[in-house]
Amino acid sequence: MEENVKKIMTTNEKFEFEYISKNVDDTKLLGKEFAKYITKDTIITLNGELGSGKTVFLMGIASHFGIENDVCSPTFTLVNEYNTNAGFPIFHFDVYRLHDSNEFMEGVGTDYFYSGACLIEWGDEIIEDILPKETIHIDITKNDENTRTFKIWR
Repeated sequence: MEENVKKIMTTNEKFEFEYISKNVDDTKLLGKEFAKYITKDTIITLNGELGSGKTVFLMGIASHFGIENDVCSPTFTLVNEYNTNAGFPIFHFDVYRLHDSNEFMEGVGTDYFYSGACLIEWGDEIIEDILPKETIHIDITKNDENTRTFKIWR
């Protein structure tokens, strides 16, 4: 896993990688591995049904950066900002309640994309047309109560 994540996060090449998480701890571990390479220019979409592990993955990232406050999905606020010990913020979006990218542009805009790392729940389904081409996409499938398949691609 470590070498695959490093390649994903340090190159702009096309790729596809699949990871099987057997439990919540595996999902957090995957998030921690990604966090090692996150910069202020990183954009990641997290796609999957409710309860698939999108926010749990982000909790793994947050723990790497020493984020102490509770990480929760910003379903009603649209974006949560987390200050990190790395000198840049992490912006956690949940665009589930938006209809399309026009609504995102009117309410939020793309300035966030260049101001800190952006992790966007439901991004591929709603604002895909305005995401930069270097965006990393993570599609999460619930296999059963504990097991998840992470398809990671660009």
